[in-house]
Amino acid sequence: MICSSVSSRREFHPGGCSHSQCPFLISIIRSEFFHLPLFFKLLGARYIMLAESAKNLVPKFFDETGTTYDGVVSYGTLGKDKYWKRKILEQISDGDSFLDLACGTGILTREIAEKFPSAKIVGIDITESYLDVAKQNSNSFDNISFILDDAEEFKLDSKFDCITASYLPKYCDPEILVKNCITHLKPGGKIILHDFTYPKNLVVRGLWNFFLTFLRLVGCFIPSWKDALIGLPKLIRRTKWLDSYSDAMKKSGLKVSHQYLTYGASAILTGTK
Repeated sequence: MICSSVSSRREFHPGGCSHSQCPFLISIIRSEFFHLPLFFKLLGARYIMLAESAKNLVPKFFDETGTTYDGVVSYGTLGKDKYWKRKILEQISDGDSFLDLACGTGILTREIAEKFPSAKIVGIDITESYLDVAKQNSNSFDNISFILDDAEEFKLDSKFDCITASYLPKYCDPEILVKNCITHLKPGGKIILHDFTYPKNLVVRGLWNFFLTFLRLVGCFIPSWKDALIGLPKLIRRTKWLDSYSDAMKKSGLKVSHQYLTYGASAILTGTK
């Protein structure tokens, strides 16, 4: 309780701290700086409860942010999003039809279209404002089409050589998403999933925690991104998407492999039919 912590606190002298004071300061840094529960409550931040469905967070996180998404995802990943997208593309060897789930503003969709100019590419997203931006930014491509739909529920007549999804896995049910993807996958086709992971290395995890805390602070001052930048760190820390989707793919008979990126800050999971 915060009251008991305050009442037991000793006077701190700027010139240094005693041996008995240091553990208290360390505990304050750990609890108040890296998690900042009281600070964010005072700022009116809305907390994400563990019981809340991750999928239900999508409209809360991303409504009315489509026009600024590209810049935020670049700065919010310290420029690594571009590198991660390149690594996804490296997993795609060939094909004439591709489906990009949770395509957002179409960043990955357009990169696939550039790599395979004669292929048919379909982008699906659940947020209409993001698709509006995607369509505007993809005017120069005649091989891309966009559909407003749910990644877990869409039904198309076509089957695809490859289905990609970046930043989607943590929001969906692994069994449902994998099953729907397999339904739309050609024999020998590949599912490529990418998302954030919580680093296992303690040093990298400490740096990652620091950066996630920084993003939460930034979110307090950007109204349209407040929910996403405050809620995403908590979601990233608790997601076990890589293990869950690996199990779901193996259970469905796919050949599975994965690759960690940027010291475990994200990962790519592939499943081949």
